[in-house]
Amino acid sequence: MEKNTSVKFLILVFLLSLPFWLFGYFVNSEILPGLPISSTMVVCPTIAAAFLIWRAGGNRALRDFFLSAVDLNLRPWVWLVAIGTMPLVMLGSALVLISLGESLPAPQIQLSQLVALFLLFLIAAIAEELGWTAYLTRPLVQQYGLLAAGLMIGVVAVVWHIIPLLQADRESNWIAWWALGTMCRRILIVWLYVKGGQKVFAASLFHAMNNLSWMVFPVFGSHYDPFTTAMVLLIPTILVGAVCGNSRVFVSVNSMRSA
Repeated sequence: MEKNTSVKFLILVFLLSLPFWLFGYFVNSEILPGLPISSTMVVCPTIAAAFLIWRAGGNRALRDFFLSAVDLNLRPWVWLVAIGTMPLVMLGSALVLISLGESLPAPQIQLSQLVALFLLFLIAAIAEELGWTAYLTRPLVQQYGLLAAGLMIGVVAVVWHIIPLLQADRESNWIAWWALGTMCRRILIVWLYVKGGQKVFAASLFHAMNNLSWMVFPVFGSHYDPFTTAMVLLIPTILVGAVCGNSRVFVSVNSMRSA
């Protein structure tokens, strides 16, 4: 039954995303540098999950679902990991690029812009993670283990982003290394969710800091290198996979997912 609801969720996400992809095809504009208008599809995972939860459990289940996104009762180490991981990864990427002879300009962003971008990315991350994490992660981890669940959701996320990436004129080599980095990030998010008390906000905060770190990488992501980023990300991902790869969460799944 869990498998059926997960499949329904994924089908709904892709169907709901179609109008956004079509809109991006006909409207050649960007929300921010590197983010085509079709990136507004971030609302689709929440819409899909909310519909399935409401149909299975009604208004009360739907309320609990949305409230889970703003549970800020995180352990101290979870705050540190969620906030600090991606800035450190991007710093590592910058150091590798500099060691290879790349010249990186100084970041050009004001504090007010930084705060505004963080809030924007946090809202967008919550919209995604209510689907990928609050709805999809727990049953997949229970059935397949932490590492496999992270890989599966990571692959889905890569496929889901392909059209917007093409609309942003990304080359195939860029997309390939970005895909590897995305799967690494998803494994880390799943690990953080599983080991950090199953808090959706932790996943959302990690996700938001990833997007913020990319956007402020010198001059609004202009020097972002998906290859070096993926290579740095592989280090913590391999550690997580080696230590926790087969971990499963044995918790009761809310009846709102039983339909």
